[in-house]
Amino acid sequence: MIIALPSRDGQIDGHFGHCEAFTLFTLDDSKSIVSEETITPPPGCGCKSNIVSTLVEKGVSVLLAGNMGQGAVNLLQASNINVIRGCSGDLKTAVSQWAEGNLSDSAVVCEDHESCGNH
Repeated sequence: MIIALPSRDGQIDGHFGHCEAFTLFTLDDSKSIVSEETITPPPGCGCKSNIVSTLVEKGVSVLLAGNMGQGAVNLLQASNINVIRGCSGDLKTAVSQWAEGNLSDSAVVCEDHESCGNH
């Protein structure tokens, strides 16, 4: 299983569409981290770039995020990536919290960036 997190300096970036990188963690059957990879997103807003297709190609099945627009949520969910919003802090801590069943989607939608539409 592969979990992706929008990241900046080892922390969850609060904004999916403008994050510095995506950190991907591969988990084994016992939900322990076995590998980590960082990918740089293409320029542009999250749902208007090709980041969703890149995450799909990498095999991502869960995305832990701080905040994102409904357009990005829709694209990710349509690609069978489970979205959990409202996450913050250290990347590995968030993955551990998810693995323990201690994270649930906040369902908060970002509406801060009108120029990006529903990102």
